[in-house]
Amino acid sequence: MLKQEGQAFVMFSTAHVVAIVGLVLMIVLLVVFKNKWTTSSQNLQRYERLFAVSLLGMDLAYYIWLFQSGRWSWSNSLPLELCSISLVLTIVLLWTGNKHVYDFVFYAGIGGALQAIATPVLDLSFPHFRYFHFFYTHAGIVLVALYFTWVKGYRPTFKGILKTMLALNVLLPIVFLINVLFDGNYMFLRSKPVNGSLLDFLGPYPWYIVSLEVVAFFIFVCLWLVFRNTEKTSSKESL
Repeated sequence: MLKQEGQAFVMFSTAHVVAIVGLVLMIVLLVVFKNKWTTSSQNLQRYERLFAVSLLGMDLAYYIWLFQSGRWSWSNSLPLELCSISLVLTIVLLWTGNKHVYDFVFYAGIGGALQAIATPVLDLSFPHFRYFHFFYTHAGIVLVALYFTWVKGYRPTFKGILKTMLALNVLLPIVFLINVLFDGNYMFLRSKPVNGSLLDFLGPYPWYIVSLEVVAFFIFVCLWLVFRNTEKTSSKESL
């Protein structure tokens, strides 16, 4: 059994609330200044890639910590959680600006990361590195999706919902097979989180997986309705 390295994380503790408030403040700042970005496109790309490197560096540091602390294992340390996949695609989006990648980051990234921030599957709290890694990377996914929407002019489309749902359903059997091979629970496809989550309201195993598909589609549609541009058509939307 691993020795506890720091203070245990408690849901809705001060450390948790501070992280949530910090994300809300960053979103507010992004809204306030979304029309005031005067930096050239070349400089914006430099900052985007710098942030991509910071996300990658933070995640690499996390895997190094897993190895050094003896926590790494095939059953729970592969980047196969929804937010881990979204983080990789967020880095790709920052580096390439690809519209298809944006669709996944916007829908699955925002939906998954917000749920993870609200009900974290996290054992170590502030000021441990793992606390900062968890909230920095998850908040990064949300902020990048909103940045590309509000600042870069990308627009979520209904077609993007269908592409994201298709991508998720292609991933599910692959991740499920890996779960069976390594006795894992990636994407919570074999059991629910022990600390409580949205899945607690979606029925017993395995029916909550089917329910989650319906909930995911509903959340994606809500995101599309809230963020789609009804006044003008972005040139990015047709990509």
